[in-house]
Amino acid sequence: MWRRSRRRDMANVNVYTASRLGEMAHSLEILARSCQDEVNNERGLSREDALAAMQMSAAMVCEGCNRCNLYSDSEKEDSYYLYYLLRAFEQKGQVEFEDMPRFFMEICRRREDYVAQLNRHLGRATMNLEWKNRFLESRDTVMVQFRELAMILEEFAHQMEQASDITGSRGEAVKRMFRQHHMLVENLLILEHEERKREAYLTVRTTNGRCVTAREAAELLGQAMGNKSWYAPKDTRALVTRQTATIHFAETGRYRMMYGLARVPREGERFSGDNFMYSEEAPGQVIMSVSDGMGSGEQASSESRRVVELAQQLLETGFSARSALKMVNTVLMLTGGEQHPATIDLCCVDLHTGVLEAMKLGAAATFVLNGNGVEILEAGEVPAGILGTVEPVLLSRKLWDGDRVILVTDGVLEACPGEDKEESLQEYIEGMEVRSVQEMAEEILNFACQEEEPRDDMLVMVGGIWRR
Repeated sequence: MWRRSRRRDMANVNVYTASRLGEMAHSLEILARSCQDEVNNERGLSREDALAAMQMSAAMVCEGCNRCNLYSDSEKEDSYYLYYLLRAFEQKGQVEFEDMPRFFMEICRRREDYVAQLNRHLGRATMNLEWKNRFLESRDTVMVQFRELAMILEEFAHQMEQASDITGSRGEAVKRMFRQHHMLVENLLILEHEERKREAYLTVRTTNGRCVTAREAAELLGQAMGNKSWYAPKDTRALVTRQTATIHFAETGRYRMMYGLARVPREGERFSGDNFMYSEEAPGQVIMSVSDGMGSGEQASSESRRVVELAQQLLETGFSARSALKMVNTVLMLTGGEQHPATIDLCCVDLHTGVLEAMKLGAAATFVLNGNGVEILEAGEVPAGILGTVEPVLLSRKLWDGDRVILVTDGVLEACPGEDKEESLQEYIEGMEVRSVQEMAEEILNFACQEEEPRDDMLVMVGGIWRR
C-alpha cells in the first residue's frame, strides 16, 4: 500500500511540475508576442520621413514662399516625385540638382540652400532610422530568446511527464544487494525515461568504514537490476564513504563509441581556428562537435572554442540539440560586434538506439561510412551569430555496428582535388581501408594536404560506433 501511494505521489509531483513548466512556457510565448507590433517590414526611409525633411527645409529656407508648391505637391498620395526623391537619396547618399523637378530649378531663387538643407535633414532621418533598426534587431533577438526558453521549458515538461518512477519494483532488491556488501542505502530514486533509458540516484554510505568506488557500486546496482550494465557519470562522486552522499548512476547503452582526431593550423599560424568537442557526460549519449571560426589564428580559435563550450554545457544540462544551437546562436547575436561568427557541426548519438542526430549552422558536410558506402549529410551556409532567425537543420540517421561518422571543416574540403569537393572526399573515404578511427582521421587529413601547405585551418574528426 505504501509503495503504491509513493508511486502515486511521485506521479502527482511529476504532473504538477510538468504543468507548472508548461504554464511558464506559455507565459514566455505570450511575452514574446507582446513585444511584436506592426512595424514596416521595409526598414528604409518612409514617405513620412521625406515629407518631414522637405517641411523642415522649407521652414529654414523658403520663408513663406509658395511659388513652387513642391511640398504640397509631394503630399499627394500618388506623388511620383516623392518616391523618386527617396530612391535617389538612398542610391547616391544625397540629392543633386538633377534630381529636383524642372519647375523648381526654374523658379526657386535659393535652390542651393534648399537642396543643402534637404540633404541635411534626410541624412539626419537616415541616422535615426539606423538606430531604430538596431533597436528592432535587438528586440527581435530577445523575442527569439523568449521563444527558445519557452520551447526548452516545454521539452523539460515533456521529459517530466514521460519519466516513470520504478523505485517500488526494484528498490528492495537494490537495498538488499548493497546491504550484503556493507553499504546502507538510506534513500533512492530509480527513473525510467523514453526508450527505456534508466537512471538512479542513491543516497548511500558504507557501514564498515571502508571506501567503495562508484564503479564497483554501479556493478552492484546492475546485478540488482537484473544483470544490466550501469555506470557512474563523471559529474558524480567517485567514492562511497562512511559519509552519506547521493550518487548518480545511469544504465549503459547497447552501443559504445570512440573517436580519432587530426588537425593542422593554417600555414604560418600558431593557433588553429578550428575546435572540437567530444563528450560522454550526458547519460546514454555521445556528443561530437566541430566549430570553424571565421578567419584563422588566435581570434578564430577563441570564437570557435567558445561556441563548442556553450553547446556542450547546454547539451549536458539536458537541452535538445536544436534548442542548444538556437540558444548558442542567440547568445552570439546578442554579443554583437564583440565576436566573429563561427560555424558549428553537432552530432548527438544515442547509445541506446544507435540513432544519430546531426545539426548544422553553416558547417561543412558530414560523411557517414556504413555497409552501403558513404552518405553525405549537408545543410545550409549561414554560420552562428549572423541571423537571429536562422534555424538549425536536423539530419537523422540510424547507425549500425562498425559505422563511422566523419566531421570535417571547410579547410579540409577546400583542399580536396577536383571541382566537386564533397564527391572527391566521398570517393576517397569509400576506397579507404577501414582501420581505427585515429588512423582514418590522419589518412583523411593527409589526403587533403597532399598537394600544398594548408591555406586554411584543417580538422578531421572520426567517430566509430560498436555494439557492446
